[in-house]
Amino acid sequence: MAALSVSICSVLLAPELRRLARAEANRRASLRMLAVANALEGLARAEAARLAGMLG
Repeated sequence: MAALSVSICSVLLAPELRRLARAEANRRASLRMLAVANALEGLARAEAARLAGMLG
């Protein structure tokens, strides 16, 4: 069975997502925003999540 892919909406740019992540009180949500920002800048999703601190 082939893996499904979900596209990332690019309404917000990476710098804006990073700014919102810094202001976010929820740590997990903040890490997700940082990972999406990394992915928007061209990193593979696994690498983007790892660099954002989303381990495991």
